[in-house]
Amino acid sequence: MPATPHLVIRNGTIIDGSGGEPFLADVAISGGRITGVGTDLPKGADEIDARGKLVTPGFVDVHTHYDAQATWSSRLSPSSWNGVTTVLLGNCGVGFAPCHPNQRDMLVKLMEGVEDIPEVVLTEGLPWNWHTFPDFLNALDARQYDVDIATQVPHAALRVYVMGQRGADREPATEQDRQRMAALTEEGVRAGALGFSTSRTLNHRTLDGKHIPTLRAEEAELTAIAQAMRSAGSGWLQIVSDFEDQDDEFGLFRRLAEVSGRPVTMTLLQSHTKPDGWRDLLRQIEAANAAGLCMTGQVRSRPTSVLLGFELSQNPFMGRPSYREIAGLPFAERMQKLRNPEFRAAVIAERSRAGGRTQRVERWDAMFPLGDPPNYEPAPEHSIAAHAVREGRCPDEVAYDLLMDRDGKGILYLPVTNYAGGNLDAVREMIAHPNTLLGLGDGGAHVGIMCDATATSYTLTHWTRERGRGETFPVAWAIKRLTHDNAAAIGLNDRGLVRVGMKADLNVIDYDRLLLRSPEIVYDLPAGGKRLVQRTDGFDATIVSGSVVYRNGEPTGALPGRLVRGPQVP
Repeated sequence: MPATPHLVIRNGTIIDGSGGEPFLADVAISGGRITGVGTDLPKGADEIDARGKLVTPGFVDVHTHYDAQATWSSRLSPSSWNGVTTVLLGNCGVGFAPCHPNQRDMLVKLMEGVEDIPEVVLTEGLPWNWHTFPDFLNALDARQYDVDIATQVPHAALRVYVMGQRGADREPATEQDRQRMAALTEEGVRAGALGFSTSRTLNHRTLDGKHIPTLRAEEAELTAIAQAMRSAGSGWLQIVSDFEDQDDEFGLFRRLAEVSGRPVTMTLLQSHTKPDGWRDLLRQIEAANAAGLCMTGQVRSRPTSVLLGFELSQNPFMGRPSYREIAGLPFAERMQKLRNPEFRAAVIAERSRAGGRTQRVERWDAMFPLGDPPNYEPAPEHSIAAHAVREGRCPDEVAYDLLMDRDGKGILYLPVTNYAGGNLDAVREMIAHPNTLLGLGDGGAHVGIMCDATATSYTLTHWTRERGRGETFPVAWAIKRLTHDNAAAIGLNDRGLVRVGMKADLNVIDYDRLLLRSPEIVYDLPAGGKRLVQRTDGFDATIVSGSVVYRNGEPTGALPGRLVRGPQVP
């Protein structure tokens, strides 16, 4: 240990990421690494008094979509505000590399539709100083961040790059196409990507309804890519699927794990139409692991939800004729109309004229006031429909008035997965399972309708302390899931533990004060684009590579985060 460590965290309760019992100790840091864990450590050039606080590894978020934000911003918030020190982007098969110049609009429209990032934001913000996937890594490598970032090769971009319009139109790949995609995947992994991602869900499409290019890609295509992953010798395959024919689909994924020799991870959710389907999928994952494969289900620690509000991208009245007339107005002008009693009466009396999502956002029995602090596990008696019955009003009136709270910035909460039973009992089973990983926060995406990047903090607040509707977990268990387990799953074995020699990515957390705030809209994207962000109280310090990047939720100006290329060892 150096005579004078760069930083010493004193008197903290160490939850070291292993799942073991907490213990009192100091932590010394020098050269971006942990150099001492114990007592009687030498005085540091800088010190943090963590008495009464938790000292944990930094959180590792394995499912984000900061592909665009990372090209124009050094701050990958809101993840970095919530204890995250490493993010993995390039999920769900979407991204911006490789890309021929004449295909940029195609990838922008795909990202706009799949991940709800407005076209004008992407057009204004993306610098396009890359062509190949290694070029993209070099562009990221030249930047500085408040977290470390890692990447995956996205199948949709790869397919369009190789096949052009044929790829976008989902035509079958030829043998030449397959071998070219395989070669480029291997090139990307050898350049530093931590995996390959693809999407097979009907939910992923452009705004004009075109399906993602990778939907139902043939097994021969995916097998060629899996063989390239075996040749590269690192990285995982990340997949999202509807599992319409679960046995056939999982059988394909299992064969990809066998061919590649690499881990395969897939989205695991509770569908409201097949509320027990996830159990069957988890049993298949268990069987694959028992046979020596490495397959995991990625789960979210709370429901996938849509947030509704007059300032947000969606609200329960967006399909009604009167509202549609004012939908394009700036928020302040819309509020003038919305405050008018006659306009209110007209909107409430009307019915939506469009189907699809406008019908989904009028499900009063499944919709709830979000609150501040937010309640992501509300009881049925707190629904808009139940409020209306108690108050002797129609649910439309109740919803409208709640949305007008806080000068029109009220938010309603509509769970769309993981809430079929009206509680999070199924989620508890999912996140407790040894063959699952905590992820799916989607940081950087769905910027106008959700803010689930804070599911990291929610794992601590709800699942270890606040849940009033069922069992909780020990804090040490939750920290292990957010740190060591996720880091090890993507090959970043240099982080996720408070141990000598490990990368000094750490959080100092005032656990008793840890609290999620209500999401809010900010207009800080390129072209003045809006996004939902969410603050969390209680993070006293977040440390990346030994440098304090946030103190009490405020940035210090330090930007030690860098692109991570390939697997890492201590």
